[in-house]
Amino acid sequence: MSLQEFWFLLIGVMFTGYFVLEGFDFGVGMLMPILGRGEDARRRVALNTIGPVWDGNEVWLITGGAAMFAAFPEWYASLFSGFYLALLLLLVGLILRVVAIEYRGKIDDPRWRARCDFGIGLGSWLPALAWGWVFANVVRGVPLNEHKQFAGSVWDLFDPYAILGGLATALLFALHGATFLVLKTGGDYRADAQRTVRLLLAPTAVVVGAFGLWTQLSYGADWTWIPLALAVIGLVGAGAAAFTDRDGWGFFGTTVTVAAATALLFGSLFPNVLPSTIDAAYSLTIHNASSTPYTLKVMSWAAVLVTPVVLVYQGWTYWVFRKRITVAQIPASIGLPVGSVKD
Repeated sequence: MSLQEFWFLLIGVMFTGYFVLEGFDFGVGMLMPILGRGEDARRRVALNTIGPVWDGNEVWLITGGAAMFAAFPEWYASLFSGFYLALLLLLVGLILRVVAIEYRGKIDDPRWRARCDFGIGLGSWLPALAWGWVFANVVRGVPLNEHKQFAGSVWDLFDPYAILGGLATALLFALHGATFLVLKTGGDYRADAQRTVRLLLAPTAVVVGAFGLWTQLSYGADWTWIPLALAVIGLVGAGAAAFTDRDGWGFFGTTVTVAAATALLFGSLFPNVLPSTIDAAYSLTIHNASSTPYTLKVMSWAAVLVTPVVLVYQGWTYWVFRKRITVAQIPASIGLPVGSVKD
């Protein structure tokens, strides 16, 4: 395996980790207004399920973006210049969600919390839609000229395949978040989350299945039938678990689907990193878009040393905060411990 292949694979693994972990964060934020029923305690249950981990999950995106910049600078430059609107919307959504989560409990006022809840919802929907839109466009290709520069307009990104990709990731992340809430909550909230899983299963299976099949038939390789099949098996398993009260297996099923769908996208892209729709000779590949061998070698040693530490720390975090959360455990007032009295 060459260093270019190694780093393409590693970036794919980083984005897989990001979509699996941050995917359920997005899903929880998307579903919070629906499962919250206008009750603050129920909405805080949703937030508390992701509270200890959501910021750590975003590390995968930061690391993946940094790896892309260092290993394939031409890919990074062309992607950010051609996809500026999509990536701007994504960034606005991420910032809005971070600010809303962090500042929601700073003021004990229902109107303030309602505005923050709106920010959390919007900040979850925008990235969930934008990621599928962006990656679908990356797989199908964009107008790159002989200078490896984006030669089209933003309207070139509004392709039926790309739009379907955005809907697919949004629905899949919503389902992934719902199975996470079933796993992490108890009582009536868990029952409501389980009903949401059952409602989301059919539309998610149709949209994700259509997008996956389109990807495979138009851009896939022979071996990418395997991740497509695994994605289907994961959805079937999640559906079976939703009707048999096997919460862990349900979340495992959607995890497999998210990971397999990401593998399908990266596998369909390889060895390109950004295909050109003008001329295949203008496409960016892992070879003409990569950094020097010395840079890749130094980065490889850094990745080997640092990655296990990150994995151990994040695994420990999930283990510590593994217990279920119920509405009864939520304090009566934000910013005050249970039993405190307001002046």
